[in-house]
Amino acid sequence: MIGTKSLPKQKDSYTTDYPRPQLRRNNWIDLNGTWAFQFDDDNCGEKEGWFKGGLLTKEIQVPYAYQTDKSEADDKEQHHILWYEKAFEWKPTENALHLHFEAVDYFTKVWVNGQLVGENEGGHTPFHFVINPYLIEGENTITVRVEDENSVEQPVGKQSWKSDNFLCWYSRTTGIWQSVWMEEVSPVHLDKLKMTPRIGDSSLHVQGNIQGHKQPVYLEAEVSFKGDWITTSGIWVKANQHSVDLTMDVQSDQADFRVFYWSPDTPDLYDIRFTVKDKTKTYDQVESYFGMRSIEAKGDRILLNRESFYQKLILDQGYYPGSLMTASYEQMEADLTKVKEMGFNGVRRHQTIADRRYMYLCDKLGLVMWAEMPSSFLFSNTSMSRMLDESRKMIDKHYNHPSVIIYTLMNESWGVNEIYHRIDQQYFVNALYYQAKAFDPTRLVVGNDGWEHTVTDILTVHDYNSDANSMKDSYKEKAAFVNGSPSKTSCKQNYAQGYHYRGEPVIISEYGGIAYGSFENKDWGYGTRPESPEEVLDRLEKLTNVITETSYIQGFCYTQLTDIEQEVNGLLDHDHEYKFDPKQIKDIMTQQSNGFVFE
Repeated sequence: MIGTKSLPKQKDSYTTDYPRPQLRRNNWIDLNGTWAFQFDDDNCGEKEGWFKGGLLTKEIQVPYAYQTDKSEADDKEQHHILWYEKAFEWKPTENALHLHFEAVDYFTKVWVNGQLVGENEGGHTPFHFVINPYLIEGENTITVRVEDENSVEQPVGKQSWKSDNFLCWYSRTTGIWQSVWMEEVSPVHLDKLKMTPRIGDSSLHVQGNIQGHKQPVYLEAEVSFKGDWITTSGIWVKANQHSVDLTMDVQSDQADFRVFYWSPDTPDLYDIRFTVKDKTKTYDQVESYFGMRSIEAKGDRILLNRESFYQKLILDQGYYPGSLMTASYEQMEADLTKVKEMGFNGVRRHQTIADRRYMYLCDKLGLVMWAEMPSSFLFSNTSMSRMLDESRKMIDKHYNHPSVIIYTLMNESWGVNEIYHRIDQQYFVNALYYQAKAFDPTRLVVGNDGWEHTVTDILTVHDYNSDANSMKDSYKEKAAFVNGSPSKTSCKQNYAQGYHYRGEPVIISEYGGIAYGSFENKDWGYGTRPESPEEVLDRLEKLTNVITETSYIQGFCYTQLTDIEQEVNGLLDHDHEYKFDPKQIKDIMTQQSNGFVFE
């Protein structure tokens, strides 16, 4: 038995500390906080048996990377091997104890009571171990070793691989940087929940696995909306069967159009409770939620719930003051609330894979989200394998969130620098694209965002032209724009050799980047620097109007939400406070349309 925490209904903010909002159980314990800690610069820890426990002499605050102020590690020099240790109490029960890591960068080894439990490779996605075989009654010790080299063959995203920050690459994040937690789970339990809304017939398709049963069990699913019951359905699962498929009709007379649709204007979420039981006993109960929405490209338009949808996004790189890529629920909520207040209807989460509570907040607040795979920066067999593996895990992490409508797999040819003419690099990006479509055919996919596209669902263009008239001239003729090199700042072709425009929607997925602040020589941004807030807003309005007045463009993404270290082109400052009047920004963002357009 471990410590427990109660979970209110979905309509309350139960997820402020619970790390997995879409698969919630009652009996869990938060392992964040003070851990024993040690650098291992000589790589001697394994040889000397540090995994046996009691040998680490420093402390760190988990889940903050040691490079951050909030870690309290007080050391920002480069260290590539780290050790962590945490004790907890356990009393034997029949239940399985699952040890969860939300994200650890990069190679992880885990021991319990000196015995190796397992390993993981990857820096951005969750993993867990069942640790019962290694437990003893009373005090137990978890020991973690993490190795993270400055390797451009790893998916590092915006982490600098040099000794210092440069251009738009920032401080490194090493080791544990998202939550660590445990939960008690019945030996018979629901696993790997996957929910797919189908608005065409007002149904929800549920897929999952039932583990640990030796006799037939029944999976029951009960759906409600804002406390009102909608439907209950279920299926018997044979003793030798694990995978479960269940389709539920969720239409209701309470809704105006049979179901309550999820959109930025109406971010309606259904509650769903899963129960695994037989005729005499309940084994497992899981709380979750879902949203009824569809996303598709039809000709040169993007449709949300079968209606035209104009995207007004802002680039969010997911860095926070004093904690780099790690944020509290309150910080994420404050940022995303500001995004709404400034008139945007979505975020492009750039080069970081967010905390699951971030996606929950997008679901709850009504913001569409582009999920993006962090880039590696060298083309090799090793980097290809790592990108393919972790991008699949990224899809698993985001699948159930209605806010997530697009996956971006590469950015600006990073890691595939010769994709314009090299067919092997083109094939690799296409492999990422088709893998994503195979694991999730319900969403749109961008293979290589910004330029030099191969196979893609959207033509996305990065254009940091700071002159609105020059920018407008580039967009004047669609035929010349789509198969040309429209950006006067990148001078890159929209498509790689052998590929061309096929009528897909067009989005300007990066523009603006207007630098403003109290500049130092190291500060960085795009274009000439305005001298006043009024000049910033005037340029923002003119550039945005060029895009919104170009009829064939279906949306945009402004760079960026916040200032980050040396990069000072945020609408918010380093402390995530407004640099400009949010009402004026909202007026600019909403003067053409409100984003969700019914026709």
